Amino acid sequence: MMRNFLLTAAVFLGICLVYILIMLSTTENYFTYLLDDAYIHLSIAKNFSTYGVWGVTQYAFSSSSSSPVFTLILSFLISVFGNQLFIPLIFNIVAAGFLIFLLNRYYAQFFRNRQVVIASLFTLFLAVLHVQVMTGMEHVLHALMIAVNIYYFQKWAESDFKNRTCSYGFYITISLLGLIRFESMFYFAALAFVFVLVKNFKNAVLVLLAGFIPVFVFCYFNYSKTGYFFPNSVILKGPLLDFSGNIGKQLIDILFERILLNLSFYKIGLFPLLISVVLVVKEHKKKLGLQKIILNNFLVIAWSLALLMHSVSGRLTGIFRYEAYLLIAFSMVLIPKLKPFLIQPFSAFKRDKITGLFVFANIVLLAYKLGYAHFIITCGSANVYEQQIQSARFLKEYYNDSKVVANDIGAISYFTDIHLLDFMGLGSDEIVHFRANTKKLDDHFYGFLSQYSRENKYKLAIAYEEWLDWQTPKNWRKVAYLEVSGRNLVLGEKHLFIYSIDPEIHDSLKQNIKAFKWNKNVKVTLLE
Repeated sequence: MMRNFLLTAAVFLGICLVYILIMLSTTENYFTYLLDDAYIHLSIAKNFSTYGVWGVTQYAFSSSSSSPVFTLILSFLISVFGNQLFIPLIFNIVAAGFLIFLLNRYYAQFFRNRQVVIASLFTLFLAVLHVQVMTGMEHVLHALMIAVNIYYFQKWAESDFKNRTCSYGFYITISLLGLIRFESMFYFAALAFVFVLVKNFKNAVLVLLAGFIPVFVFCYFNYSKTGYFFPNSVILKGPLLDFSGNIGKQLIDILFERILLNLSFYKIGLFPLLISVVLVVKEHKKKLGLQKIILNNFLVIAWSLALLMHSVSGRLTGIFRYEAYLLIAFSMVLIPKLKPFLIQPFSAFKRDKITGLFVFANIVLLAYKLGYAHFIITCGSANVYEQQIQSARFLKEYYNDSKVVANDIGAISYFTDIHLLDFMGLGSDEIVHFRANTKKLDDHFYGFLSQYSRENKYKLAIAYEEWLDWQTPKNWRKVAYLEVSGRNLVLGEKHLFIYSIDPEIHDSLKQNIKAFKWNKNVKVTLLE
């Protein structure tokens, strides 16, 4: 057991170390997370720990964290160890270590030494967990809690749902999952539905209570502060359905847009879903009763439903961060049922060509993900360093406590003491109602942005003009155009504009931009 763990950990963490060194070589030896979002968590954690303010700045509450539990953990760690940039990275590495230990223990129930290591590494890399480590986000913690939940559920199910210790482990993780990632609610609903199918109504109700009560408590707190139940990041995605229109047509459009015509769905969910269907059909051919088929494939069915709900209502992304928990779950649920393909792969392929084809497709996708992850890690850190970190350093040097309008708010909030207006709404509650439930900005929004920034004496703006639909307020004057070099894999845009809002600082802002020592890969063009 320990040998398998050490070997798996050595391979995975060794690859992480190599990539950290590569990242440092692209950022002047300054460690930079792959996403600006990581600095949003750090900003809130720093402000909550230091000032008691749950906000992206120290001056006001803002519902900017999509993972309250993760942000609270960071806040606690900052209060103990100080405001250290590496805290999310170290936490993710430790969490990955626990996940590796759990996967080894889980797969040891089904396989011998070599197969345990292969199954564990396949699970980790199918979810591109090394990328999730480098994002500095909550996805490694989410994957760990999902793995713990499945581990306890499997033990609990083997006891015919009578092992109380395992039931406690299962329900404790359920109660945490919703506040680690709100997408976990899809899993709660799917579990409850399958419990109903097997007529286990007690546990169906308990799953819903354990999963949704902590979410409702947080939502009530959030509503008391913002007037919205969910964090801004969830609200800004907009509702799935517009009940003022043709519901049937909208449902068909969602089906095509989110699943049938969504390339990410085929990269992430199609083949695990097809394998799940094949497994259920095989059991049906054995003439087993419906209840027995469902019990034998309880988590297969539950996770298939969760995948479909996530695909329709959630987001599928290029770096697979929102889907990492799904890929960890499908690996843990399906790999033990595909045991012959791990022990005697060639014989298994010959006996079951259909399942073998789907297994092979997942192996091909694994190779693709590893290749794409390489580019994400090697380019993403440089992208963030050259744009967001440079912007933060500029503000820190010249406008550390000034009033600033921006759209990417993580690094500039974490490294400075600015007063922030986020025109995307994530960090500024006063913007949310303009951005929610609409895809097109109107004159009312631009009028508000112009008046609000003027009356509240905002000094400057750093923004993607595209995210304002190429329409900036009339009192904003372009001062400079900044563009990063190389391939862009994580930035909203390769370029951004710096604007003066206060006319009195226009000339001095231009001089400060000219005097600042920008990274050599940032092309700065002064305007006017």
